[in-house]
Amino acid sequence: MSIPRIASYPMPTAGAMPTNRVDWKPDAARAVLLIHDMQEYFLDFYDNQAEPIPALLEHIGRLRAACDAVGVPVVYTAQPAQQAPQQRGLLQDWWGPGLTAQPYRAPVVAPLAPREQDTVLVKWRYSAFVRSDLLQRMQAQGRDQLIVCGVYAHIGCLMTSADAFMNDIQPFLVGDALADFSAEQHAMALDYVSQRCGVVSSAQDVIAALQPTPASILPVSLAALQAEVAQLLQMPASDLHSDDHLLHAGLDSIRLMSLVERWRRGGSSLTFVDLAEKPTLADWWGLLAQPRSN
Repeated sequence: MSIPRIASYPMPTAGAMPTNRVDWKPDAARAVLLIHDMQEYFLDFYDNQAEPIPALLEHIGRLRAACDAVGVPVVYTAQPAQQAPQQRGLLQDWWGPGLTAQPYRAPVVAPLAPREQDTVLVKWRYSAFVRSDLLQRMQAQGRDQLIVCGVYAHIGCLMTSADAFMNDIQPFLVGDALADFSAEQHAMALDYVSQRCGVVSSAQDVIAALQPTPASILPVSLAALQAEVAQLLQMPASDLHSDDHLLHAGLDSIRLMSLVERWRRGGSSLTFVDLAEKPTLADWWGLLAQPRSN
């Protein structure tokens, strides 16, 4: 009933990703990165010195760094170390006690340990959406894309991708930032998502797509500005209103300057003083939009 010992197999290469049915592209303003079940317990079934694990850790680390650089929120799932029988439910029939038999192996592996700014969701079933507020969090932040990596590809990562699709969230399964029970099951997960519910991409392609171009750096609407500022303040976009005094809401000088520098790269001529003198979303949008109408 337990997870079997998993034989080493090569991580799929970037050139081996399946052909997708849709041409969705990851967008830093819309996406959330989900690092799925990367707990010590689940990686203990591999030889961690052999593929696919070294590539898995490297690629997820690169994805996380790229998301940090462009303001994409990072969310983890982690099964709890203690689960009552009624909480574990039918998982007991399929996998036995699972992590509850080795609660000391519950932490996420050290190279990818969650940081203070990250969100860790308690994981109860295959899909990360079940018994969690992942959907509500994404809706509050105005985000409708989910970048999925981690273990296991054909179980939780596949089910989470399908669940995202059924909630009108575009899933991106990162084909070389996953690990599975075998190369065949890994490939099956990639094929299913690419043909039925999402896009399969390599880590390098996802990272490239998230990089801002000058035209994409500036917010294109008041709602986009609201989402960008809310992300800086680590609060739901719905809690931020167009007439709120942003400095009173917690936007300090360091984060204000980061906005100025970011928008300058997109062609804005606004200064720190411009924003500090009129510290509301409505005022900022007026300043940002005005040059576009000239």
